[in-house]
Amino acid sequence: MTRVYFGIGSNVEPLKYIELAVLELRARFGPVEISPVYRNQAVGFVGADFLNLVVGVDTNKSINEIGGEIDAIHTLANRTPNDGKFVSRTLDIDLLLYGNLITEGPPLKLPRVDVLKYSFALKPLADMAPNFRHPETGKTYAEHWLAMEQQGKHALQRVDVAFTSRDSGHHQSQ
Repeated sequence: MTRVYFGIGSNVEPLKYIELAVLELRARFGPVEISPVYRNQAVGFVGADFLNLVVGVDTNKSINEIGGEIDAIHTLANRTPNDGKFVSRTLDIDLLLYGNLITEGPPLKLPRVDVLKYSFALKPLADMAPNFRHPETGKTYAEHWLAMEQQGKHALQRVDVAFTSRDSGHHQSQ
């Protein structure tokens, strides 16, 4: 089993679509670990605020199989592959980490660059796995978050979200 982390974001009916993402990931992968949820401004364009979180699962699925599952969930959320990069969206699910795998792609570059670039990806990951080490830098996610936080590039607001169905013993957003 490999520990996989997904970044999830939405700024179009975000509560509805992040709930859909969590439920679908649970249905497709089994028990999920859910980070706190954070609100942040749209990055790269003017739009409604996003809600973002990270979900962790253990899986034997390949990267290609995971990509197919992400595409299927995007379809359920009425997202099309041609939506563009910096636009409002019902749902955006990204594979952030696949264990300690480092790959330049295709199909993906892992770990995903977003992990160290955007607070909305790093902070929830640091909340869930503070002592895990980034496979390229060797630093913990808590260390990376502290460095980003000291730069003042983390305009995030924690949001209390009560998902309708949670795995017992897993983190609950508060």
